[in-house]
Amino acid sequence: MAVQPEVRNKGMLSTILGVADDTFTRITAGISAGEMRRMLRGEPPGRPNPRLKPHSETFLLHIKPTYYHESVTRFTHTFRLGLLSTYLFFVETITGIFLMIWYAPTPERAYTDMIRLLSNVPFGQFMRDIHRLGAEMMVAIVTLHMVRTYLTGSYKAPRQFTWFTGVILLVITLFLSFSGYLLPWDQLAFWAVTIGTSMAEAVPPAIVGETVNLLARGAPDIGANGLMRFYLLHVFFLPLLLFLFFFVHYYKVVHFGISLPAQEEEVGQDTANKVPADRRVYFLPDVMIDEASFLIGFTTLMVVLTAFFFQAPLESIANPQSTPLHTVAPWYFYWLQGLLKIADKTIAGVILPGVLLVLLAGIPYLDPNPSRRGADRRVAIISGIVAGIVMIILSWMGTPHYAVQGAPAVEIVQELMPEEGAGLVREIGYEGLPIGTYDTREAHPEAQGEFAELLHEFAASVRRFDEQDDDFNNAYGILDISQNQAGLKKISWEINWLSAAGEEDQFTRNFYLHQNSMYWEQYGLRDFSYARQSPAEEQ
Repeated sequence: MAVQPEVRNKGMLSTILGVADDTFTRITAGISAGEMRRMLRGEPPGRPNPRLKPHSETFLLHIKPTYYHESVTRFTHTFRLGLLSTYLFFVETITGIFLMIWYAPTPERAYTDMIRLLSNVPFGQFMRDIHRLGAEMMVAIVTLHMVRTYLTGSYKAPRQFTWFTGVILLVITLFLSFSGYLLPWDQLAFWAVTIGTSMAEAVPPAIVGETVNLLARGAPDIGANGLMRFYLLHVFFLPLLLFLFFFVHYYKVVHFGISLPAQEEEVGQDTANKVPADRRVYFLPDVMIDEASFLIGFTTLMVVLTAFFFQAPLESIANPQSTPLHTVAPWYFYWLQGLLKIADKTIAGVILPGVLLVLLAGIPYLDPNPSRRGADRRVAIISGIVAGIVMIILSWMGTPHYAVQGAPAVEIVQELMPEEGAGLVREIGYEGLPIGTYDTREAHPEAQGEFAELLHEFAASVRRFDEQDDDFNNAYGILDISQNQAGLKKISWEINWLSAAGEEDQFTRNFYLHQNSMYWEQYGLRDFSYARQSPAEEQ
């Protein structure tokens, strides 16, 4: 058997090690095994620096800077918000592809597929919860990223267009999350999207508003066409737009560099790309290890939150004939819902948001002050803080706590056992609801634990509305829990009161809770009935 000259000269072991090292260097695009050991030990690179070669040889590292200014690598400078925004889009893409496998965007299958995903698909509920939590976090973190950029003045020259693309990415993120809101096809999603798309009708002139609304819904009302449109927006069109603008945005960030802390630069100067050799932090290995560690920790946090604290809601199946009490938009559109409570739909739903968007995109041009230092930007910072406070107030006004209240009896039952959502009763569970009749005018020492808390809240709510409403007097409530059939309990709420005219009024509502439904607190078997009558009406 012929022996290769290289093996004869170097020996078998040395030849194998040489081939392995050459293979390792090819895989890492220029970093040998010895250099990798020096990187892991924290030793400085050799000269010329072999750790720069992967940036010119590989795509993923080609788009990353070879080194950063040490000031911008501090966590408190950027809080890694841009990195988190990108990472969450990656998480949403992976989990979204998983969910797409088990989902068909039709009214006949959408809700059933969601239940099948939650109950029969391994890790189905986990993936849906991660996807929903990631969407909520992505909206919040992109918003915080914009706020951080504004407060530090990082939108100033030469980064005006970078800011503009960031505004576009924020808008796309909001609509990406909103378009996914309809896909579960439950009551929460159906009515939130119905209300949201109805604002399109307010676009002047009327023919334009009606056309836009029709294009968004695919029909006069949300149905199969509307669900398909939102599905395509969510999985194709909006992600494609976000992907495009992300790379434009990221290119600009890399081109101009991450802005340094304002106190480290002269007013009007930008030295982000002029990094002295003694202040450089190389991407390999320092920044890469730092970012990887941060993302591993963040992923762990998401998994813990999903496993123990967060559960994506799923309400009753969408019913166009029944509007749930206190229907609200997604939390990031509460401010818009608050505006709609105090202004005309055209003004609050079209004109003001449009003006706000233009002002947001035009901030770099509306603020000619060349300084990024906080002491020189008091007007801009105070204006931003005032705008944030106004948004918070408007968001509170968008909740059911402001200017929206049904009849006292309806509100009492809604608070304890809402038509949609969990509520205190469903949190107690089937086994925690003892059979019996419980009157708020009487003490019930036999009630224990969470059920005793429920009775206390019931009595307290009745008293509170009795004191607040002149048309709700001498009120008392009765909670009746009966075994309707094996494994099925009937929860009957009855509230009686005297009106201001002295007439006796009554409100009743019945629920049926099933013992064996795995997810009964979200979408278990239930039925609603309403009766309001006075003695005069009975006669």
